[in-house]
Amino acid sequence: MANREVASGGMQIRSYRDLEVWQVGMELVERVYGLSAEFPAEERFGLTSQIRRAAISIPSNIAEGHGRESTQDFVRFLRIAQGSLKEVETQALLAQRLGQAPDTRVDQVLTLADRLGRMIRGLARSLQKR
Repeated sequence: MANREVASGGMQIRSYRDLEVWQVGMELVERVYGLSAEFPAEERFGLTSQIRRAAISIPSNIAEGHGRESTQDFVRFLRIAQGSLKEVETQALLAQRLGQAPDTRVDQVLTLADRLGRMIRGLARSLQKR
């Protein structure tokens, strides 16, 4: 998959690290770590662990999909990343409902998650048209 030309702009992608969708995914992981650092200590093996694993899964699946041999595989991994993104959103909202996270931090995570979701869907659609 090296040197894959991405439909959006025709730019050569030499590595998954060149993908803006992966970069935004990494930013989301950083935000989730910041958010979950404020959770109570008793949540360390519960919600904290869950939301962090789900967040890490997003850019990891984007990278793994990019490294696969076929466009169909890449799209499949983008769908997995999208599912993990929905987990992060749900867990952030749960933390908010339980009073474990400030609304402003949750809103920041959800805003970035929404942007990332649109990017993942757009990339998947673009790849499916090929």
